[in-house]
Amino acid sequence: MPRTDDARPVGAEEQVPVPREDVRALKRVIEQEIAGLRADVGGSTPARATRPSPVSVPAGDAAVPRDGGPIERAHGQDRDAGAGAADGGDPWAYLTAALPAVPLATALLAPVWDDGRGEEGAALVDFVIAAGNRVRSAEWLEPLGLLVGQRLLTVRPGAASAGLVEALARVLRTGRPLHGWALDYTERREGRLRRVQLLCDAAASGDRILATWRPALTEADLLTSDAEKLVSLGWGNWDLLSGATTWSDGLHRIFRTAPGRTWSLTELCDALLPDDVPRFAQCVRTLLAGTDTPWTRIRFVVGDEVRTLDVLGRPLAGTDGRPWAIHLVARDLTPQMRSLRRLAETRRETEVLRQQAAVERKVASRLREALLPTHSARLAEAGIAVAAAYLPSEREAAVGGDWYKCRLLADGRVLLAIGDASGRGLEAVARMAQQRHALAGLAQTGADPGAMATWLNQMMCGDPSALTATAVVGSIEHRTLHWACAGHPPPVLRRGGGAALLPGDHAGPLLGLIPGYVYEIATVPLEPDDLLLLYTDGLIERRGEDIEDSLGGLVRSLAREGPLSPEETVDALVSAHTAPGLEDDACLLALRID
Repeated sequence: MPRTDDARPVGAEEQVPVPREDVRALKRVIEQEIAGLRADVGGSTPARATRPSPVSVPAGDAAVPRDGGPIERAHGQDRDAGAGAADGGDPWAYLTAALPAVPLATALLAPVWDDGRGEEGAALVDFVIAAGNRVRSAEWLEPLGLLVGQRLLTVRPGAASAGLVEALARVLRTGRPLHGWALDYTERREGRLRRVQLLCDAAASGDRILATWRPALTEADLLTSDAEKLVSLGWGNWDLLSGATTWSDGLHRIFRTAPGRTWSLTELCDALLPDDVPRFAQCVRTLLAGTDTPWTRIRFVVGDEVRTLDVLGRPLAGTDGRPWAIHLVARDLTPQMRSLRRLAETRRETEVLRQQAAVERKVASRLREALLPTHSARLAEAGIAVAAAYLPSEREAAVGGDWYKCRLLADGRVLLAIGDASGRGLEAVARMAQQRHALAGLAQTGADPGAMATWLNQMMCGDPSALTATAVVGSIEHRTLHWACAGHPPPVLRRGGGAALLPGDHAGPLLGLIPGYVYEIATVPLEPDDLLLLYTDGLIERRGEDIEDSLGGLVRSLAREGPLSPEETVDALVSAHTAPGLEDDACLLALRID
């Protein structure tokens, strides 16, 4: 059954109570229009004369139907005996002779009672095939005309579980025929299960049953059903006079109803989404007025979801020109609407992420200006020319975990350092700032580079959020370089027409890795025009390339540049090593001794 008019679909945005007066008003309009139509048409249609059935069962033949059955016996003969009985002919012979003309699988069935005679209180347990034609209801089922004289459950064992005997017994007991009774017939044959869906029509003929079976879906039905499924389409027909409702398989799929279980127009009203009641009301009123309706978008609550349909309507006029039936075609747009909602949500999420990224880039840019400043003129006065560059691996990024520092200390030494904090984004920026500022504070103590690296490592080991980092910490005093290394690539020294890596045998582990580790210092005398290059690993690391080969390429590049200034050297190295793109952020710091 559809949901009631005050139902609320789970997860739908339109979770508000349906205005009862709107739905009830619409249902009243429908009921009044149908009642008026039936009254008008019924009053103008002449009654039809009925004739008695020409087929009856002679007295004493077969079994007596149960109480309440359609047949009564009087004076030894059936009350509905036809001409065949009156002239002494055998009516069953006439009926049997006509069976081959029936285009459906047909059989005349005689009941079998548990007492053998059908006396009062006996139960119907089976049927005997009294006659039949040679039409197959399925390719693998024998025609019933070849099985005359056998019991139905013997030749059709699957009928027991399908409830066929009980359905036919009701026909015999009540006299009400079966019309399109669905039979899901399954039988084991040749070691495997075979299955077919059939529709059964049956009526009482005397004290016997005349039954036909046909496939539930013909080849044309199957093609139509497949087409409806492909385009998410379905149709329904509502006969306003008889109240009969016919739905296609596609409409059953849309409303998730079992075959044969259809909804009336008023039941459709109960499933409407509140905001769409006026649209459906307009559609129905137009159809009842005898006019076609264009495609109208209407939403229904089916189960626990809202289904969006495009509905097209057409009235079917009767002899008086008034609509005696309504035909609706529905196209299910629910999957497309669901995709559009997901797309809109994705766009909203993307816009939020874009805005967050823009804010992060702005913050990072401000941090870059604060943390990676231009170089002091005091370094030039001390005889050192400096140039630096920061290269983000992503064009939109402003700064990451790579950093450098170069400044003249109060005691006359020049502090130079470069490092790489783990991670990306603002978290890496925060760790980079912490390490850079910590180093600046340690430098004010007058400590040598080894002590500064040792203290920086101890600070990071005591902070669980600090992770790890690499760094080269050095100082230049009286044209002598003193430097310590914590898991970082060694500097490159260009002198004369050549270049070489500084020996890094004294290098220690990453910062934040081993508490209490004491970093050693290496000393390198410097000469006028020497150029010292410090860099982070983003400049040299390439996927699929050995790190030693990458370092060798950097040394050769620096040697080829010749006696360029630090600015020209940095520009040349950036052009040579960033052309294929960077896989990680990179920093360069070049110093020349004048």
